[in-house]
Amino acid sequence: MSRKAVDLVMEEEDRNKRMRYETDERRIKGTVVLMKKKNLLKLKDSAESAHDWLDEIVGNKVSLQLISAVNGDPDAKELRGKLGKPAQLEGWNSENTPLKSEDSTFSVTFDWDKEIGVPGAFLIKNCHHNEFYLKTLTLEAVPGHGRLHFICNSWVYPAKPHKKDRVFFTNQTYLPSRTPPALQYYRAEELVNLRGTGTGELEESDRVYDYDLYNDLGNPDNANHVRPILGGSTEFPYPRRGRTGRPLSKKDPRCETRLPFYESLKIYVPRDERFSHLKMTDFAAYALQSIFQFLIPEFEALFDRTPSEFDTFEDVLKLYEGGIPIPNNNLLESIREKIPFEMIKELRRSDRERPFKFPLPQVIKAEDRSAWRTDEEFAREMLAGVNPVVICGLKEFPPTSKLDPKLFGNQNSSMTKEHIKDHLDGLTVDEAMENNRLFILDHHDALMPYLRQINTTSTQTYATRTLLFLKRDRTLTPLAIELSRPHDEGDQLGAVSRVQTPAEKGAEGTIWQLAKAYVAVNDSGYHQLVCHWLHTHAVIEPFIIATNRQLSVLHPVYKLLHPHFRDTMNINALGRQTLINAGGILERTVFPGKFAMEISAVMYRDWVFPEQALPADLVKRGMAVEDSKSPHGIRLLIGDYPYAVDGLKIWSAIRTWVEDYCSFYYKNDEVIQEDLELKYWWEEVKNKGHPDKKHESWWPKMQTREELVETCTIIIWIASALHAAVNFGQYPYGGYPLNRPAMSRRLIPKYGTPEYDELAQNPEKAYLKTITAQMQSILGISLIEILSKHSSDEVFLGQRDTSEWTTDMEPLKALGRFGKRLEAIEQEIMEMNKDERYRNRFGPVQMPYTLLQPNHELGLAGKGIPNSVSI
Repeated sequence: MSRKAVDLVMEEEDRNKRMRYETDERRIKGTVVLMKKKNLLKLKDSAESAHDWLDEIVGNKVSLQLISAVNGDPDAKELRGKLGKPAQLEGWNSENTPLKSEDSTFSVTFDWDKEIGVPGAFLIKNCHHNEFYLKTLTLEAVPGHGRLHFICNSWVYPAKPHKKDRVFFTNQTYLPSRTPPALQYYRAEELVNLRGTGTGELEESDRVYDYDLYNDLGNPDNANHVRPILGGSTEFPYPRRGRTGRPLSKKDPRCETRLPFYESLKIYVPRDERFSHLKMTDFAAYALQSIFQFLIPEFEALFDRTPSEFDTFEDVLKLYEGGIPIPNNNLLESIREKIPFEMIKELRRSDRERPFKFPLPQVIKAEDRSAWRTDEEFAREMLAGVNPVVICGLKEFPPTSKLDPKLFGNQNSSMTKEHIKDHLDGLTVDEAMENNRLFILDHHDALMPYLRQINTTSTQTYATRTLLFLKRDRTLTPLAIELSRPHDEGDQLGAVSRVQTPAEKGAEGTIWQLAKAYVAVNDSGYHQLVCHWLHTHAVIEPFIIATNRQLSVLHPVYKLLHPHFRDTMNINALGRQTLINAGGILERTVFPGKFAMEISAVMYRDWVFPEQALPADLVKRGMAVEDSKSPHGIRLLIGDYPYAVDGLKIWSAIRTWVEDYCSFYYKNDEVIQEDLELKYWWEEVKNKGHPDKKHESWWPKMQTREELVETCTIIIWIASALHAAVNFGQYPYGGYPLNRPAMSRRLIPKYGTPEYDELAQNPEKAYLKTITAQMQSILGISLIEILSKHSSDEVFLGQRDTSEWTTDMEPLKALGRFGKRLEAIEQEIMEMNKDERYRNRFGPVQMPYTLLQPNHELGLAGKGIPNSVSI
């Protein structure tokens, strides 16, 4: 070869080296973390994996395109960020190093040119046949910027049926008016996609958030399961739920058809709102116990000589100590016919173990297992039990009713001063009220309008009022319980009432224990229907829907609230399918039966959003007074009120965190008023999410930062601490049905009857014949055991599922301070629980109040505050 030829070859090689060098300089390396599709309970995905493998072979790959945050596309009609060239995930069919057992990592290499500049988003197209869960994309060494991180956490479905490619944004936070112009088009388009068209049945792959009435609880084709539609009427107002678009019933076209039980897990919620695989596995395993409702005939044949009764208190304890043996008959086959195939393997334990053995509830873990029967414990649980949000200060005596006397006659209390005057520490009734020493647990007005209908069923009960006195040691003692029922000759004739006062021996002692049981029955139903379901689960769902429809993932308020919405739509949808539906577990286990959800709708009439703030609620209930010198702006009238003491600490910590966060993005009220996404969000919450309340004057106007801070604090409080307070104590207190029965089956026997004589001769038998029957007890215990457990992937208050949820340092520091404050509150609660001066914190059952303790343990811990209404 000549010297000239050699020189030409060398020059060509140098040129190629320079081109390769320049090309490398013009490339951006990225790492994608995703989870490939997995079926429920982690069954093998071999068929799906093979399909994806073949897609890769024939060139149907997963591709990504960067979107410029700084330069527009000159070829587009409207301003939108310039798109880079598609880049494909590398090595789908090769072995990848997992970060976690379910995660896979992939490399992706993007061509970069100066016109792209700094990316602010990317499009992704999935040309496989199966979906995958995209977690993150991380770009390294982006020219002019450095590292860039995208948090996705979303299911990406095959592109073919969908008109639009999925878009994901960086983890930066932008108010609408401060969004880079090149990204505004994509920001707005994504919200339009999430709103859907409002028509058609929604499929699993849809990401549509929309509203509907509660018209899916009943079944018009079954006369026993006809139920009223909740929402859209003055008779039954209600918050809205997520729309599924299922076909309407032919018999009643106002009602949505229902899914069969075995398809319960298929009920539509937006795909990203569904449980994680880990949580679904936990939930499915727990929920296996709940199938008893469909197998009552099989189970009833297995019990002893009195199949509907516990014979003694000792029989109830067998549920925890030894279990009730179940012979291996056709039970398992009956189960297999009624549940999805993929759950069957979890039922193998039913062949070998006793399914009716439950963990020992905390309320009977003390050495004295009868302590729950004391008057002090009965009253203490109104302050530190599973439903400490109803007790009120007494402002007038005798208590009066707000029911319409034209419809219900005289419903005022029949209590007199003679009933209580000798038990007020020497005070008169008026002096006791003036000194804030009298309190009341009043379920009379809520239940009386339905009581005649309820008592035509297998339920027989009363509407109750319970009067309590605050002793000098700051514990409460019950003074009197009023038991009321409708007049036999008509509602307009008023209530027929009897007043019971404390007694210890003979028939009167047993009647007093029964009176407390009727109070517990009232409170259990009201708690489950109103304080738990309505005031947390149901009222929060419209906020979730509106947030996803009107606030971009880039919006600071979206980033603030989103963790507090996790799993709520999924648990609510499953609730509509199996728990609160006609014939569902709730109707079988709480006393109002088929009238349960109607009662919750009537109670929604009294729901006022600003009063859901804890300080406002305590003042409204007469449990506190406003006091600017007190730490939280209010002074408690019972200093040892564990729910309120701990709750105010948590409330204050949440509010400080929200104020610090919002102040970073909204420097003044004008920024609030200029935020169009915020404006449309709040309008939609009122007009579409809670439209039966839209004309109320109490809604915040959302014109000031103070209004935004208070609103977001209330939302977070409801979703986290309030729900924790009324949910996770269900099993510790109610898992022992003698302490907290949910049903009663007879009224107090008349004097002179054999049933009355039994009161004195066999108090246990009389009590057990009155409260929840054996089968319903087991169903109820099964349900609340599920509801009281934390799942293994729960995220708790003060935590995030990723540390890179925003790039803004001040909010990150504020969240750190919030977490530290919660840790300090944890220590304060633990110290108070050791202090014998605070008797209401542990009571005769020696059960410390931990429901608002932020720390957590898995299982039935009775502590821990999850971020969201997630179970």
